Amino acid sequence: MQELTPPIAAERKGSRLDRSDLADYFKRIRRTTEALCAPLATEDYVVQPIADVSPPKWHLAHTTWFFETMFLERLKSNYQAYHPQYAFLFNSYYHSLGDRWNRPQRGVLSRPTVSEVYKYRAAVDQSMLALIDEIPEPDWDKVSRLIVLAVNHEQQHQELLVGDIKYILGANPLHPAYRAKGAEAPSGRSGGSNPAGAGDCRYVQIPGGLHEIGFDEAGFCYDNEQPRHKVFLQDFLLANRLVTNAEYLEFVRAGGYSDFRHWLSDGWDAVQANGWTSPLFWKQIDGDWYEITLQGLLKLQPQQPVCHVSYYEAEAFASWAGKRLPTEEEWEVAANLNAAAVEDGNFLDSELFQPLPLGPAAGSRQVGQLFGDVWEWTQSAYLPYPGYRHEEGPLGEYNGKFMVNQMVLRGGSCATPKDHFRITYRNFFQPDKRWQFMGIRLADDR
Repeated sequence: MQELTPPIAAERKGSRLDRSDLADYFKRIRRTTEALCAPLATEDYVVQPIADVSPPKWHLAHTTWFFETMFLERLKSNYQAYHPQYAFLFNSYYHSLGDRWNRPQRGVLSRPTVSEVYKYRAAVDQSMLALIDEIPEPDWDKVSRLIVLAVNHEQQHQELLVGDIKYILGANPLHPAYRAKGAEAPSGRSGGSNPAGAGDCRYVQIPGGLHEIGFDEAGFCYDNEQPRHKVFLQDFLLANRLVTNAEYLEFVRAGGYSDFRHWLSDGWDAVQANGWTSPLFWKQIDGDWYEITLQGLLKLQPQQPVCHVSYYEAEAFASWAGKRLPTEEEWEVAANLNAAAVEDGNFLDSELFQPLPLGPAAGSRQVGQLFGDVWEWTQSAYLPYPGYRHEEGPLGEYNGKFMVNQMVLRGGSCATPKDHFRITYRNFFQPDKRWQFMGIRLADDR
């Protein structure tokens, strides 16, 4: 994908963007979304195997509707909606913006066609670039900040898109590959079919005491990352790497999915209701374990981080191992102590679309694999920070209204755009979800 290029300096540093910078930023991210779809066949664009997965065509249209509704219809004089019913088809969950098509039925929308959706994107892109050029100078700071938020919204959908494509292709018994493997692992990280071992897991002591967490720097963040505030922690131990496939396979072979003692009550109910016996995308064939990947069906790599597990599975594994999951506060404190490791991270930009073993360079860090590879489940419920205030207007529906019945994940994944990631980034999902790139790091008390 030619469009996965480093961000411009103004984006990276969070300085004030001028019109040219913002236009380039907008175009780069919009092209990246389309580049992610380039390997798909037309038939792949409309499939929806489960309610959680949205068809790629819907992602392409929804992110376009977001720009059209939030900016063009509000700020561009005499603007006419591209299609009068697209707002109904491609609104996701914004009640303040009107009625919506039923989420589990997005896959029945054979029309508009894929070609028509691309034409919709091109028309909105042209209007958005004109708008960026026309924003009055007194309004520039406010409007440009919101456009940056909308661009980051599209980057979130890039990550969802990769996970959804994996599920769509993975549900096909032919196990088609998204594309042939060809990308190189990041510097110092192991790739290939015979990766180096992850090494023994060791636990690093992280000092407790009074710490500050939350975003307080220049540049973009979501409202749920603020305000910065103090937390008090006891000393704790954090695993120096992620849990591997080999370690999780021990749990599977030990009967972990058939022993209720390791599971939360709701988790055990989920195991029974869904028939879980292993992580999503694992398959046992003639006694050997395989994994469905975006490169097709491959032999399970023992030293790669286990991926596509729910919070319930992560918590059960930790219980079986005699450990626990870290809190999100513990994770952020440890991440700040190892912030340089972001450069080792396996993000979307690596174009591997698969978590990697620890590797020698990352292994030399005090705590490795904190950034990229897989989102790490924490034991923290998704709740507002002290003093939290959501955005005004429709954007107030973006994060705050989901602060119930969900758990926090940290660290980014191999599907997260690198320049979209921050140490303070709080991802969140219901505890039974596992189709995105979700994994496990263990913690323990001192």
